[in-house]
Amino acid sequence: VQLQASGGGLVQAGGSLRLSCAASRSILNINTMGWYRQGPGNQRELVATITNSGSTNYADSVKGRFTISRDNDKSTVSLQMNSLKPEDTAVYYCKARLVGILVSEYWGRGTLVTVSS
Repeated sequence: VQLQASGGGLVQAGGSLRLSCAASRSILNINTMGWYRQGPGNQRELVATITNSGSTNYADSVKGRFTISRDNDKSTVSLQMNSLKPEDTAVYYCKARLVGILVSEYWGRGTLVTVSS
């Protein structure tokens, strides 16, 4: 599975951005899709995940501000980010996790989000 993230950019604090991740094939059988981020000098961390049944999970730091969604028909996963803060500045990555006989994980190239104060 190839993943292509888009939608990053420069935004002022308090603003909004919407990230999108397009998969190269159907995501119907992909158990979990997620967004992760890596800020300057930090390790990569989970932002939000969504299962193929629609269950979501969020990092405490983004709860109430970010919303993850998936469109299985379009093979896309989106991350709506509102009330952005400078500490949200990071490269955001899309990830697909497929659980079968083996667990397979796929990462897309990141998209940079910069939030100015």
